[in-house]
Amino acid sequence: MSVREGDQWRVVGQYPDGTPAEALAYFERKFADLAGEVTLLETRHRAGGASASDLRSTSRAVRERVVGAAAVGDLAALEARLSALDATLSEASAEEAQAQRAAVDAAIAERTALVERVEAIAARDPKSIQWKQTSAEVTALFEQWQAHQASGPRLPKATGQQLWKRFRDARATLDKHRREFYAGLDEQHKSARDAKTRLVERAEALESRGEDGIGAYRTLLDEWKFSGRAGKKADDALWARFKAAGDALYAARAGRELADAEASKEKIDAKRVLLDEAAAVGAEKDNAKARTILTGIQRRWDEIGRVYPREAERALDDDLRKIEQALKAREDAAWKSNNPETTARQNDMTQQLRDAIPALEADLEKAKASKDARAIAKATEALEARKSWLKALGG
Repeated sequence: MSVREGDQWRVVGQYPDGTPAEALAYFERKFADLAGEVTLLETRHRAGGASASDLRSTSRAVRERVVGAAAVGDLAALEARLSALDATLSEASAEEAQAQRAAVDAAIAERTALVERVEAIAARDPKSIQWKQTSAEVTALFEQWQAHQASGPRLPKATGQQLWKRFRDARATLDKHRREFYAGLDEQHKSARDAKTRLVERAEALESRGEDGIGAYRTLLDEWKFSGRAGKKADDALWARFKAAGDALYAARAGRELADAEASKEKIDAKRVLLDEAAAVGAEKDNAKARTILTGIQRRWDEIGRVYPREAERALDDDLRKIEQALKAREDAAWKSNNPETTARQNDMTQQLRDAIPALEADLEKAKASKDARAIAKATEALEARKSWLKALGG
């Protein structure tokens, strides 16, 4: 079967065993199928979603079927539509390629940032790293890397491999440092655990000494504070044993103090009776007699001995000390007033003042006779001053 296209005839194909009308209908359907493919390409481009490069590939395949197709229809029009579509797709492909390059560049920058972050962590001093927090941080970075690799654009092979090698090497360095850190920590824990075990054994050995072992136990406690950490579980278990040994010692002291306090009740009452008697010390005007009374009370006070608890003893001693201090203050005042040396000096000063007053009185009379106001005022002031000093000295 042939069709005329312009001034030429084109052989379409054969359709044996059919009428001309059937042959024409068959080849027209062939054209309709091709036209449908072109229309679908145009629709997909307008709708978006499909990449321009993929559509261009499909367009080339469709063009190969259109050119010289065994179909009846305006094939030239289909080719023209495909050419127009190809031109549009070429521009879109260029834009897509540019966007793809930008996306790849951004992806490289993002992965490079992840690499630099993990490398910065790996470059830290292993002794200053908080490993629990740092391990979580590195795990999060690795998860970001995996998510970016799964959802981001494909990187050039060489670039991707280089970045991954840096990331992997940094993680390997951190893993090595972490293993070394925990190996050293295990050794420190073992050393501390052994030291604390020995301290516990020494503390438990003190229990038989009761209260007398408290001093040695406090020394062990100081050593405990500087023995290091043995790990939470071991520390807790060892401390429970160490504390139980100390509790036993302090319980022995508490029991003794309770017994002492019970035994001290009569002593406390006896000292309170002495304090009541000591009230007579303050009432006695004669210091010598007051001292005799106090000395007797002090002797009996010492004979009673110490009392418990310590707070009760301090309170009683403070009350007696107030009485002692009051008497001592009276004795000091009496000595000061009756000191022979003081009295002699005072008498000498009194005599000097007595000797000076007549001369000052004579000076005053002369000043009055001369009617010299300044001389009168000066002589009067000097005379009054001597009289005041004399009065103060009891003269």
